Amino acid sequence: MSKNVTVIPPSEKNPDTLRVAAYCRVSSDSSDQLHSYASQIRKYTEEIGQHEGWELVDIYADEGLTGTRMEQREDFNRMMADCRKGRIDKVLVKSVSRFARNTKDCLAALRELMGLGVTVYFEKENINTETLTTELMVSVSGALAQQESISTSQNQRISYKRRMERGEFITCKAPYGYRIKDGKNLEIHEKEAAIIRLIFTRYLSGESTTEIAAALTDMGLRTRDGKEQWNTFAVSYILRNEKYIGDALCQKTLATDSFPFIKKRNQGEKDQYYVDATHPAIISKEMFDRANALIQRRSSTRGMSKKKYLLTKTIYCGLCGSVFSRKETKSGYVTWACRTHNDQSRKCPMGRIPEGEIYAAFVRMYNKLKLHEGIILKPVLTQLHDLNEALQRDNPAMLEVNKAIATASEQSYKVSTLRSRGLLDEAACSAKLLDIEAKLTELRRERRRLLKNEGIEEVMDTLRQTADIIHSGPEQLDSFDEALFSDLVEKITAESQTRIRFRLYGGIELTEQRPEVGR
Repeated sequence: MSKNVTVIPPSEKNPDTLRVAAYCRVSSDSSDQLHSYASQIRKYTEEIGQHEGWELVDIYADEGLTGTRMEQREDFNRMMADCRKGRIDKVLVKSVSRFARNTKDCLAALRELMGLGVTVYFEKENINTETLTTELMVSVSGALAQQESISTSQNQRISYKRRMERGEFITCKAPYGYRIKDGKNLEIHEKEAAIIRLIFTRYLSGESTTEIAAALTDMGLRTRDGKEQWNTFAVSYILRNEKYIGDALCQKTLATDSFPFIKKRNQGEKDQYYVDATHPAIISKEMFDRANALIQRRSSTRGMSKKKYLLTKTIYCGLCGSVFSRKETKSGYVTWACRTHNDQSRKCPMGRIPEGEIYAAFVRMYNKLKLHEGIILKPVLTQLHDLNEALQRDNPAMLEVNKAIATASEQSYKVSTLRSRGLLDEAACSAKLLDIEAKLTELRRERRRLLKNEGIEEVMDTLRQTADIIHSGPEQLDSFDEALFSDLVEKITAESQTRIRFRLYGGIELTEQRPEVGR
């Protein structure tokens, strides 16, 4: 029995015609949103219409939306629905960030479209999912992650600025002496607050920041970051911090607008907001004002009792070894030169170096060191530590001291854990921890005494202090900082009029060459 067969002719659709759509979106932070919105639609209409073999399906456009949630984008969802119905072969998008700002949703949409046979071309990144590889998928993910970081940062900045304008205190990390309560308010931490008061009292009684830092270290007190070693920078920062009188200066630092974001000190680039009485005070305003007035007086006469100028007996000639002396013209222009050259120039050809160039070289050196502190300082400390360990490895007495230090440290950890869980009384815990810290301080002294080579331990301590100063120092130095220079630089060697070598406390030496004009 013959069967009835019906022939179905092919569709009239030209197999060589590619059905192309475009998706565009203008974010809500665009300064000329409507113009950009219209120009994108016009651009894609013309581009698809003029391309041979392409047939325009539609222009899908969402206006003035954040793009972080797929369900809020009506035209995007309409485009996805048309793709599921088989109406689209290819989608053009300006950039990955215009397609979606959420990595998870973006990749899910791309996988679905690839399964439907629909390709997506991102113009800015030059990514075509028709030839999508693992590397290209990583590129999509990376582009989205960067955009998410930028978007999150911008939203945070807007939120922070509005809160600052309203006088609401902003902090992500409580200063030493405080703890964050309820996620936004500062409350006094009495044990640390007592140390803050001690710092101000000792400074006003005549002690220097160096003496105070040494005293706090000898007392076995920890810094805000839990370090044993205090430095002058940390003490100076506390003395200058308005937080301790209950006020807040907002936006002391700022982040650059471009990616990657770099944090730097705000020196007038953006508004600052000084807000009174944002939280409980640890010291009185009168004590704070007296301390800062004393800082100003000491700064203006810094080192006068020992040396008249900051660079006195600090710069030495790299050719003959003589110390440099200072000369100032009537107009106030200051230079430093080798004394041998000054007396008889034929004996040493080293010429004068402007003081401003020495200061500029320090700024360049500090910024490089800050940027690469992990590469420059960490290996040196590691090598010294390994050498120190090798020297004391076979010392029985040293082994006993190290065991005692480990036991005391473990006791300190256990007491702190019990206190955090509310299982021990706060006062009893504080007293016990102080006893343990005192014991640890004594044990560390004994360990230093037993060292076969105490010079290594001293160098390590000095280098650690230098590393701490750099780590806690400003992210970027835009102008010369006299206090920072005093804390870091032990000696300067002038190798030529354009090349000087800084020796930092702890033995690290770094050379700076004056940049050529126009470069």
